[in-house]
Amino acid sequence: MLEHDNRPERTMLASLDGLLAALRLQPDGDDRFRVPSEPGRHPDRVFGGQLLAQALLAASATVTGKDPHALHAAFVEAGAPDRPATLAVDRVRDGRSVATRRVTVLQEDRPRLVAIVLFHANATEPDVCGPAPETPRPEELPLIQHWAHELPAEQQELGRSWIDRPPPLEMRIGEAPTFLGGPSASGTRSHWMRLPRDVGEDRALHAALLAYASDFLLMDMAFRAHPDGSGPGKFTGFSLDHAIWLHRPVRFDRWHLHTQEALAIVGDRGLTRGAVHDTDGRLVASVAQEVLVRPLTTR
Repeated sequence: MLEHDNRPERTMLASLDGLLAALRLQPDGDDRFRVPSEPGRHPDRVFGGQLLAQALLAASATVTGKDPHALHAAFVEAGAPDRPATLAVDRVRDGRSVATRRVTVLQEDRPRLVAIVLFHANATEPDVCGPAPETPRPEELPLIQHWAHELPAEQQELGRSWIDRPPPLEMRIGEAPTFLGGPSASGTRSHWMRLPRDVGEDRALHAALLAYASDFLLMDMAFRAHPDGSGPGKFTGFSLDHAIWLHRPVRFDRWHLHTQEALAIVGDRGLTRGAVHDTDGRLVASVAQEVLVRPLTTR
């Protein structure tokens, strides 16, 4: 049904326009920038991926001749989506081939995220990485909105935001996330992702958009692997920190495969990781995230 309905495409494009507006840096003094939040997607909080993307772009605005190659971020406090943020960049070091920046994302002088961003003028050889996992092609898999439509009537409201206010990217996945009715399971799960349209040639912007997208569904891998079982509305949680290593320049308006897994769940904390490959099977990025996960039935 969704494959012949252009509403998901229209809403994704509108979401992308909102995200791009939130990534337009407004100078606010030396190495400081102001940014709004992407509108309408999360009424009660700022999506962590947005903060990652804004921090990476702010750091990139202070570096020339080098591409971002790593971001290590700590989520300090939930952001308010109805307030602008200030991005304060500290030029920690400019070396011959590597540059280091610290970025603090602030709202009303309260830190929401603190990140270290690294830049490197890298060579292209050698190029050694493991193969991408075998998985169906994106056109063979349903949109994530399909799984929201498949929820039983009494749970439809849980998936409504994925239809009415979808992420600003096309996501295709062969197994429903747990919050959309997917099963408990161990092992890896992959989904395809790309922007719904061309966004130009800016390499830092593409890297920032990949960082944004890398935050999707990692926490759900901890829900999926949790020994207490999974299901819509069964867990609450939030991200504690996030790391992404960019192995090569990315063109994120083309398909990329994000393969994720839960590495450990100890007490309330879970560690997840992901590997992002392009359609040629090249490893583009590696991701790790620690999350706080609590079953709602026991807390």
